[in-house]
Amino acid sequence: MTYLMHVFLLGLVLGMVVVASNPSPFFAALGLVVVSGMGCGVLVGHGVPFLSLVLFLIYLGGMLVVFAYSAALAAEPYPQTLGNRGVALNAGGCVIALLVGASFFWGGWFDGLWVTVDEVVEFSMTRGDMGGVALMYSSGGAMLMLTGWVLLLALFVVLEVCRGADRGALRAV
Repeated sequence: MTYLMHVFLLGLVLGMVVVASNPSPFFAALGLVVVSGMGCGVLVGHGVPFLSLVLFLIYLGGMLVVFAYSAALAAEPYPQTLGNRGVALNAGGCVIALLVGASFFWGGWFDGLWVTVDEVVEFSMTRGDMGGVALMYSSGGAMLMLTGWVLLLALFVVLEVCRGADRGALRAV
């Protein structure tokens, strides 16, 4: 199980590097799919499968629609791929920065911390993630509404940024 969690965490970090180093929204959306899948795998490994499923469905269903729409507006005739020199240099710089940052914290990581939420409390009657879901909808209703408003605002910001000066795919209109 520890090896699988390491694979999920490595995929999560490499997906973030792809998103951070790629200027084209087409391949950044691919990196977001990888990040979402690997992050949900990490959550499943820690014992919260319901939260992982909700995150995966909401994230891929909602946010990738925004990225697909913005990619359609920013229709580039020759987008930069993951194999281009500039993108590879950006990705290499991100990986080097991650390795330098990880070297500072390397001594504090232990494999004994890979326990699931169900193993924390003995004789638990409910699953650990079900209490969090109920709390999110009861006490966190205002925060849920605020988050929805922020996502709507982010949609308009992304669309305005991707439109640019030449109006993207709407040039012919």
